[in-house]
Amino acid sequence: MTPFGQRLRELRAARGIALKEMAAGIGVSAAYLSALEHGKRGQPSWPLLQRIIAYLNVIWDDAEELIRLAHISKPRAVIDTGGLSPKATELANLLAERISTLSEEQLDSLLQQLRGSG
Repeated sequence: MTPFGQRLRELRAARGIALKEMAAGIGVSAAYLSALEHGKRGQPSWPLLQRIIAYLNVIWDDAEELIRLAHISKPRAVIDTGGLSPKATELANLLAERISTLSEEQLDSLLQQLRGSG
């Protein structure tokens, strides 16, 4: 699941909206919306994101948060280390190789370090 998919699912659940109901309301199939929530589809297009925000009738701060989350929710990230140091390439490859084995605590720690708050 992507950060965007998780938040979308939370907002939909908080409003008591069924997946099929929302899918119909924003003009996509229920299968597509489910795949978007579960991170099996890439980032939503800008027009779809606008329809989601309008359908959920979210306040400005929540809309900005959904937009931010959509931008960081690429389920298949690509890291180009061409021209960077060998350490950068090693880090990118180790992360790609081992990300599925990291615990939530390890992920939290890495995120804090990379965000600059750790």
